[in-house]
Amino acid sequence: MTGPIAVGPGAYLDSASSEPLHPAARDVLLAAVDQGYADPRRLHRDARSARLLLDNAREATAESLGTRPDEVTFTASGTHATHSGLLGLLEGRRRVSRRLLYSAVEHSAVLHAAAWDGDRGGSAEAVPVTPTARVDLDALERLLAAGSTAAVALQSANHEVATLQPVAEAAELAAAHDTPLFVDACASAGRVPLPAGWSVAAASAHKWGGPAGVGLLLVRKGARWRPPFPVDDRADPRATGFENVPAALAAAAALQAVVAERQEVGRRQHALVDHVRARVAAEVPDVDVVGDPVDRLPHLVTFSFLYVDGEALVTELDRRGHAVASGSACTASTLAPSHVLEAMGALTHGNVRVSLGRDTTAAQVDALLDDLPGVVADVRSRAGIR
Repeated sequence: MTGPIAVGPGAYLDSASSEPLHPAARDVLLAAVDQGYADPRRLHRDARSARLLLDNAREATAESLGTRPDEVTFTASGTHATHSGLLGLLEGRRRVSRRLLYSAVEHSAVLHAAAWDGDRGGSAEAVPVTPTARVDLDALERLLAAGSTAAVALQSANHEVATLQPVAEAAELAAAHDTPLFVDACASAGRVPLPAGWSVAAASAHKWGGPAGVGLLLVRKGARWRPPFPVDDRADPRATGFENVPAALAAAAALQAVVAERQEVGRRQHALVDHVRARVAAEVPDVDVVGDPVDRLPHLVTFSFLYVDGEALVTELDRRGHAVASGSACTASTLAPSHVLEAMGALTHGNVRVSLGRDTTAAQVDALLDDLPGVVADVRSRAGIR
């Protein structure tokens, strides 16, 4: 099949990768650009104005997430916050242990940080998960009891299949062994409340409708966190470089707005995702709808199709106006299947992730679902599968 095709009422359905800029963020960003350009570390009037904006962003973010303002640091990305947060926690615990435990479905940012620490003498062990991607708490307890542990890393929700993790329960197990918990909240921050029990956490503004290039490093007061990388002379010892003050303020404004509307938006998205799960399972043969059907993020659903190349499926859906992701299919950059689906024991190819935005409509969802069976059949036919 070549050439353009007629595009129906499609939509951007990849908000788990990056949510479109929230209107609240857009308004604040434009206003802050004219006031927050100066270095907030300086002493002159323009710098003081920028510092006031940065402090306001920190306070608004802390209020939205239920933390203290002095526990909030703005970073250049969620990935940087994850690397700095986890490695700093390991650095602070170096005299106790060099061993990290992490769930087998953590984001690649956690895996890369663990590998980096491993090259410097640390060790890491994956904790198995259930078929819905929830961490096995019994296995975690056994591993904690087996030896001294520097830290446990557990995401608040899975970025590929939406399953919510039992963070509070895992934190209790870790605390019983005097072990701190790192939580990657990049996929869930703003959409669901930040779970309790963490010592260090990370989040990413573009996931909730803030500007790209703003991450959050959250370090609880009293946590044994030490800078894992060369330090800067900023006022916040956890920050490196000149903060993007307008973007930080816009990120905070978007977070406030998302938290204020999340019950209404989440209820609508939950219903739409339930509709997606039901229709895909009923109308497309040889499909595996993965992730917990109940304890999940409200906006995200993933399914894998037997005998289908995920990238081909995403391309064909895009040509029909449906922007979705193949978050776990083999990619040109890695040529590796999803470690998340692999850990779950699920089908690791032919994967499509659909994630709804705050303004996604039922008509846009149904347009995707109307096209999906035919697209899957066509891709299978071209692969010689009938």
